[in-house]
Amino acid sequence: MSSLAALAFVHAHPDDEAFFGGGAAAHYGALGHRVILITCTSGQLGFDAQGRAGNEDGHDDLHTTMTRAGELQHSAAILGFARVVTLGYHDSGMMGWPQNDSPEAFMTTDPDAVARTIASILDAENVKVVVTYDEKGFYGHPDHIQANVVARKAVALSSGVERLYYSVVPKGNIEKLIAAAEPQGLSLPAFVLDAGVHVDDDLIATTLDTSALVSLKHDSMAAHASQIDNEDLVQMPGALFALLFSSEYYQRAWSRHETSDDRIDLMGGL
Repeated sequence: MSSLAALAFVHAHPDDEAFFGGGAAAHYGALGHRVILITCTSGQLGFDAQGRAGNEDGHDDLHTTMTRAGELQHSAAILGFARVVTLGYHDSGMMGWPQNDSPEAFMTTDPDAVARTIASILDAENVKVVVTYDEKGFYGHPDHIQANVVARKAVALSSGVERLYYSVVPKGNIEKLIAAAEPQGLSLPAFVLDAGVHVDDDLIATTLDTSALVSLKHDSMAAHASQIDNEDLVQMPGALFALLFSSEYYQRAWSRHETSDDRIDLMGGL
């Protein structure tokens, strides 16, 4: 096991590792850090083989679970994760779906119990830095919000974690993207333009250059081929994809000790 500080990502579903911090995972893994992926749900309410969403009649939960498990392993291998842990909770579905009320849904589980499990993994792996979504779950998905809750609790229970970061997008960066895309005739998708999922620039602690990893990030997203709602990203022009994914941004949510040297490095000073 590497003597360098370990890094862990706490995510809700298979495919989130590709979209939220995939560049950081690949970057630090290549530098020799042990990088751990903890995925809380099986994602069984994603699109099935017939393209049906989890709230549609006849949805095949079992086949979707198996398909997404394989896709997760493929994506994780592309990004260089050293260990992949799937906690196996049930996908809660989007807010308002009937599955929200299931006693097995991740959003209804006891967050303290989940946090204890995650904290034991963090300490066993000597994790120093944890990455997850912000309190809004980036775009309000109930499982993302629950992942934030359990990650924060796990970090508090851990004896060794030094920092917790949120994977975010600064509003100022979107303005720059728009300005850069227009001369190239590139049209940004609606989710990029939605200010509701972006944070104020002054909340950004770390900007990570992932320009050399754009192709890996693309391939990890493409590995989740069953999730057809990702096609707009996977199939977008290379120039626009590079504009969107050549940098990653992180909000420092918590630090055990005073931190001032993480402007371009999540591990700065550790």
